[in-house]
Amino acid sequence: MFRGEPWVMSRHSFLGSTLQAFTRAVSKALLSEHAATQPGLLQQLDPRVRVIGILALVISVILCRRLEAIAALLLIAITLAVASRVSLMSLAKRVFLVILGFTGLIALPALFLTPGEPLFTLRALHLAISVQGMRTAALLVLRVETAATLTTVLVLSTAWTHILKALRSLRLPAEVVTMLAMTHRYVFLLIEAANQMFESRKSRTVGVLSNTEQRSMTARTAGVLLSKSIELSHEVYLAMLSRGFRGEVRLLTDFRLQPRDYVGLTAFIFTSFLAVWIGR
Repeated sequence: MFRGEPWVMSRHSFLGSTLQAFTRAVSKALLSEHAATQPGLLQQLDPRVRVIGILALVISVILCRRLEAIAALLLIAITLAVASRVSLMSLAKRVFLVILGFTGLIALPALFLTPGEPLFTLRALHLAISVQGMRTAALLVLRVETAATLTTVLVLSTAWTHILKALRSLRLPAEVVTMLAMTHRYVFLLIEAANQMFESRKSRTVGVLSNTEQRSMTARTAGVLLSKSIELSHEVYLAMLSRGFRGEVRLLTDFRLQPRDYVGLTAFIFTSFLAVWIGR
């Protein structure tokens, strides 16, 4: 490990790429918090209205069976993102490309396994793509893309504490809200702890680590990080209980419905019912 030469680490090394991934994760979180404070369309509505409205749209996406109706809902989701000053580039990186690649792989067998009218035949492989298979695959991909876009727009346009309080005000069990709050908090605590551990190791390394040594070091770090996270979570939870935490999310500002909130909620519900009726 020590070879008597200056410490060198390629930016393409495993350790270097891990540190860059931690940095990108934190920067994305900061950008999300920044988008939630912008004077956009959704930001002007009560968080409870946003949660109920987006949930209604997601349910309508699940119930729709026509591609045209789901495509219209996807267009509405993109319009909401633009009106709420959510970066379309951020949506493309977080949702469009990721969902397209992941869901596309899942939907790929449907092209060949769904019986129906042949659309394209691969004679060399003795496979045929049917019209019904193409429609099934497109329906799956478009449905997941739309639902993921809607929920991402909600998260990017609403502070996480406001989402939790809105869910609690809608009678979601306190245990579930506590789990969501703690999970969100510990994701960043783990990222920070892991980043500090990797930087500490990086500053004490002389020479060039082989790929095997880097993977071994990363595995040991993951084990230590898991042990630290379990101990830290227990200590923090006991500290929260000793200070009176019982799962309720308390903010300095109270939620109050304004006339525009009723208009927005009506628009969400009407759009959802209209999409389900058209997409039958």
